[in-house]
Amino acid sequence: MAGEQLRAGRLRWAEARTSLAAFLLGGSVVAAVPLLLRAGFQGRAALALHVAGANATLLLAWGRAPGGMYQIAIRACFLGFAFGCGLLLSFRQSSWKHFGWYMCSLSLFHYSEYLITAVNNPRSLSLDSFLLNHSFEYNMAALSSWIEFTVEKFIFPEMKQVTWLSSAGLLMVVLGDCLRKAAMLTAGSNFNHIVQNEKSESHRLVTRGVYGWCRHPSYVGWFSWSIGTQVLLCNPVCLVGYTVVSWRFFRDRVEEEERSLIHFFGEEYLAYKEKVHSGLPFIRGFRMGAHCCTLRQEKYPDKAWYA
Repeated sequence: MAGEQLRAGRLRWAEARTSLAAFLLGGSVVAAVPLLLRAGFQGRAALALHVAGANATLLLAWGRAPGGMYQIAIRACFLGFAFGCGLLLSFRQSSWKHFGWYMCSLSLFHYSEYLITAVNNPRSLSLDSFLLNHSFEYNMAALSSWIEFTVEKFIFPEMKQVTWLSSAGLLMVVLGDCLRKAAMLTAGSNFNHIVQNEKSESHRLVTRGVYGWCRHPSYVGWFSWSIGTQVLLCNPVCLVGYTVVSWRFFRDRVEEEERSLIHFFGEEYLAYKEKVHSGLPFIRGFRMGAHCCTLRQEKYPDKAWYA
């Protein structure tokens, strides 16, 4: 048992180190700024050479590594590259500057989800921890925001240059992501990207830290981050759509999760629920009602819910 735990611990740090090294490799695109800023063929050639060099490095360093390290490295490098490109756009005086902020926020959100899970709860770690394949709806929502930004940028360019509004959106994004990551770190091994329908021996009800402020700080953080991205991009259509869809998503998710939490912890969770708000606007969570006497006898279907 001790040997297995030691190997698991080594693998955890190996995965974390691999992802960090690959993320920095992708982000190294910022080091090629003098070449990338050249007009015409030279700038495009410099970008192509950087991408080719990064791919060659990935193959040499992790191409034959065990444990799926190459797949980890590819994803982390892609996110690092997106982060680096976002930085380049952020420091340019152009109408794409705020989209650069968005690229940095989006790539860092997805990468940090994986890194913190690798350190915090390695037993649940997988390629899905990057949340890059969260759901079809999530990907379509992101694509819709990119399309709206691009279309409005060319039709109403002044809409995308309201710096104070984009700055407010960036603040929402940063605070939301920080709250979510604080929730992950506070919960430790109790946090999982997939809502658990069966209680394990290690499950504990966490009520300290940010969980003393609200019952679902990770959802509150993600809600703020999601809406903040559209404020940052000055996307009025997607702002309304993201707000409505995200609110409905978290309303249903909180109800499903609290059914399990009440089943796991009984009166302990009910007392906590009475004292602490969900944190999400107009979302009260699961209401016992007529289910009070039968809830603990319910058998939950085997069903994966992304947190």
